[in-house]
Amino acid sequence: MKKFTRTAAALICAAALTVTGAAPSMGQTKKLTAQAVDTNNDDWLHAEGSRLYDMNGNEVWLTGANWFGFNCSENCPHYLWSADADDCLTEIADRGINIIRFPIATELIVSWMEGTPNPVSSFSANADPAYKINADFCEADGKTPVDSMQVFDIMMKKCKEHGIKAFIDIHSPHTDNSGHNYNLWYGKAGVTTKVWIDSLVWLADKYKDDDTLIGYDLKNEPHGKGQEGDEAAKWDGSKDENNWAYAATQCAEAILDVNPHALILVEGVEQSLSGAQAGDYWGMPDRKENSPYIGAWWGGNFRGAREYPIKPKQGTSQIVYSPHDYGPSVYEQTWFHLDKSATGAAFDTQSLLDEYWYDTWAYINAEEIGPELIGEWGGHMNNAANLKWMTLLRDYMIDHHINHTFWCLNTNSGDTGGLWDSLGFTAATGTSIVWNEEKYKMFEEALWQTKSGKYIGLDHQVALGKNGISLNDFYANYAASEGSNLDGGKTSSGKIVSADPSKTTTTTKPVVTTTTTSGSTSTSSSTSTTTVTTTPKVSNRTFGDANCDGAVDMSDVVLIMQSLANPNKYGIKGSDAKHMTDEGQKNADVIGKDGVTTDDALTIQLYLLGKYTKLPVE
Repeated sequence: MKKFTRTAAALICAAALTVTGAAPSMGQTKKLTAQAVDTNNDDWLHAEGSRLYDMNGNEVWLTGANWFGFNCSENCPHYLWSADADDCLTEIADRGINIIRFPIATELIVSWMEGTPNPVSSFSANADPAYKINADFCEADGKTPVDSMQVFDIMMKKCKEHGIKAFIDIHSPHTDNSGHNYNLWYGKAGVTTKVWIDSLVWLADKYKDDDTLIGYDLKNEPHGKGQEGDEAAKWDGSKDENNWAYAATQCAEAILDVNPHALILVEGVEQSLSGAQAGDYWGMPDRKENSPYIGAWWGGNFRGAREYPIKPKQGTSQIVYSPHDYGPSVYEQTWFHLDKSATGAAFDTQSLLDEYWYDTWAYINAEEIGPELIGEWGGHMNNAANLKWMTLLRDYMIDHHINHTFWCLNTNSGDTGGLWDSLGFTAATGTSIVWNEEKYKMFEEALWQTKSGKYIGLDHQVALGKNGISLNDFYANYAASEGSNLDGGKTSSGKIVSADPSKTTTTTKPVVTTTTTSGSTSTSSSTSTTTVTTTPKVSNRTFGDANCDGAVDMSDVVLIMQSLANPNKYGIKGSDAKHMTDEGQKNADVIGKDGVTTDDALTIQLYLLGKYTKLPVE
């Protein structure tokens, strides 16, 4: 059967819904009540074309910031020496940041994997009511901080409570506050390519049932000059150890074997060979004129991905390309010094695209090769050219649905500064955070939000901070009416599906009910809010009846989507009372090829809407 296009899915979204209980009637708005903590494990994401979607086929936009420290000698997020984690995460959520990128070192994860977690330092933890700070991070004595693995686990738990998602980035193989300067993903602190992969697989397996940690940025800024040869990261078709494209593919496959729902973020390299020099010339000396190498920011060069894209054996639905991009305050690159008119006009969006962005990384998004998340961008505000660059990139990301995590929250990034200017703690008032309001104002426009200014989270149930909403709430109450700032402010409809498949599924649109009796089929339209349909049994099978309750309705679609997103809970061997049985899987495979997929769910929805008169659909 022909696969459905995104347009077809959007039509289904508009007609079939809903979330908790009965849907609001036309002209009425129903607010959702968020759970204290969402434990449904249904927030995993996947890619289609250049966009990311949730398990229900609704588009999402990841807009967040970096918080470093796990990559450093302290082995924990910075500022927890003078700030309470809950206070920090409350402000992060309240300010609309829906995801945090946590840089980390392979060496630290290895210590966890081996059962000897490295200790934390410069960390304040005290359960004494007289000076209570980070009390959840205390050992039994109420004063000693827990180990680094426990700190990470507790941070993930707290992110979940605040409706914030997270992903890690392997900032360097070794624990080092300047580890990002090292070229490769192996070669320090006993980390080999195998150790790097094994440690990430171990963490992915540990968190496969927790959709707080939704992705893995495999290596921060693989880089090096071409003339460095084996000591520099390259991108080509070889199986050389320093070929980043090959290593990233192997690592992606290993992670997806244990968690097929995790996002895999792959950064670029620094230099690539020009087309005329392709072949076995990596490592040749550079020259001032007619250089064989094309440069970029560290981790920003994806020119090699045109010929050698990342294609793991599991497919590309979890692959996200993640360039880094900076402005002239970090380094005065040549593309910032282009006269584009007779009057000597400075760089603009078009010149940046022409001279650097498009062929280096932007083509991946523009040509629907895959989604992108700019893992690092930012800089100081006291440089007019840099502020102009940040504004241009920000607007480009908004207009072209590019995900991003700003560098950074921390105050102590020397070449960029942070969104925070200072943090302090007193027992009486808790943590006080001074934000760089000018920088935040510039950045805030690129946070996912409704037109009325409500920040949109990535959790289906938990609202994002005091001025935010959950993903379900957005698609139920805002997407079709006011929309968001994504894609230039277009409104969109979406399908909101209850996390509990036993709940009644409703729709506010007229529906078509098809009933088959004794071999004859009749179709009629109605405005009923509940569709319950039966289909012919073939070999004692009711096609479409995924939950085996004797009827075909939207609860079957819900169960299919949930079983695909979370097989451990809703799949054939799932632990939930409403998991899919062997018989249910047979019923659900209405297309009859490739097993049960999202196409089967979409087919059943189209059947319920009268597009098809019978199941299975050939």
